[in-house]
Amino acid sequence: MMYATIEELQARLSRELTEEEKVVCTALLADAALIIDTRAPGASDDAKMVVSCRMVARAVTDDSGAPVGASQGSMSGLGYSQSWAYGSGGSVGELYLSKTDRQILGAGNQIGSHSPLEDMTTC
Repeated sequence: MMYATIEELQARLSRELTEEEKVVCTALLADAALIIDTRAPGASDDAKMVVSCRMVARAVTDDSGAPVGASQGSMSGLGYSQSWAYGSGGSVGELYLSKTDRQILGAGNQIGSHSPLEDMTTC
């Protein structure tokens, strides 16, 4: 299931996608829907559409030249040095929910804890 169409994504990118980009973006929109449903299944369809487009736009508009998954990188000149650091969430080419996305979905920052002992009942 997808919450946004290629046309809605193109409108937000302000450009026409190539056929190859459409194939990639269709898969990314489906992935974004799964991520959204995992975090905020009760969000409105409009919110899910906006966040889907935002997630995919972030993933496809990076032109830094960094490899997918890199969170930091450096390049040098004639010394031919290149290094990349890989981290979790929010790195190049990956789908992720930003703080604003979570607020749009109504998910916010959910902080809490649960003890398995709370589920136990005593007689």
